[in-house]
Amino acid sequence: MKNIFNNFGKTGVLVIGDLMVDQYIWGKVRRISPEAPVPVVEVTEENLLLGGAANVANNISSLGGKVFIAGAIGRDDTGKILINKLSEQGFNTDGIVIDGSRPTTVKTRVIAHSQQVVRFDREIRADISRQTQSLILSYVNSCLPEIKGIIISDYCKGIITRSLIRKLLNLTKSKVFIAADPKIGHFDYYRGLGLITPNINEASFGSGIDITDEKTLIAAGRTLLKKLQCKSVIITRGDEGMTLFEKNGAVTTIPTCAREVYDVSGAGDTVIAALTLCHAAGAALKDAAIIANHAAGVVVAKIGTAVATRQEILKSMKTCIPIKNKL
Repeated sequence: MKNIFNNFGKTGVLVIGDLMVDQYIWGKVRRISPEAPVPVVEVTEENLLLGGAANVANNISSLGGKVFIAGAIGRDDTGKILINKLSEQGFNTDGIVIDGSRPTTVKTRVIAHSQQVVRFDREIRADISRQTQSLILSYVNSCLPEIKGIIISDYCKGIITRSLIRKLLNLTKSKVFIAADPKIGHFDYYRGLGLITPNINEASFGSGIDITDEKTLIAAGRTLLKKLQCKSVIITRGDEGMTLFEKNGAVTTIPTCAREVYDVSGAGDTVIAALTLCHAAGAALKDAAIIANHAAGVVVAKIGTAVATRQEILKSMKTCIPIKNKL
């Protein structure tokens, strides 16, 4: 594991996807509004964090990986904030296209007493233009000599299109490991990738099988492998860990560990970031999945969009108490 960690610094991973800003408004609730049956949140703090594909990149960076980012933002103040935050953390932003026809995506969460009260989104979900897609692919091409992995971070905000993935596959010619965090409605886009990481609901939709027990889980995973001709599938199962399906027929369930869950926001970003970086750095998929499982366990114990460090993952692995799967 230490050898894998030592390889992170020379392992380039490119993240392509929906860049976002996660805005958190923190406060306290002391009363119900006289105008409507809703809580009145007295705001005490606000902050802006990297979200979506930017959070995936941030997770790779926190583990010491070499990160490249491609995507699009709006010509607005939020886009400037996002670029500044990425630059401050040492990210190269050459692959981020400024598109004046769309806003920068913002997810605003209002948190009171460690609980999310409401979330509201500002976004345009229409597909990016051909010009924006061409600029993104041109940047990808320039990165190919320096990368060993690509992550497609799909939040259905318009960056990830069928055309972009087809051209990406033609560009890389199977020489680079490509993983996707899928979204409902886009499953047919991901045909031929190295890995997809759906959660239970997404896997149920993508496979057409209602996952209710271990038998239907295995059927769904194998169906996705065959249907999408992927090399591997990992179904994330929340507090029941994750299950890895490989093209050779192997099925491996990795149980979660006993810990408190405060916020699942961004856990999927952490899983795909840690898993892709580990595999690109030389780890077998099973070992990469185990490390990613611990990384996810670290971030769900934190409030807000968060990242895991190598030290936190090592500590988790030393203190882990596996929980028997219920499914």
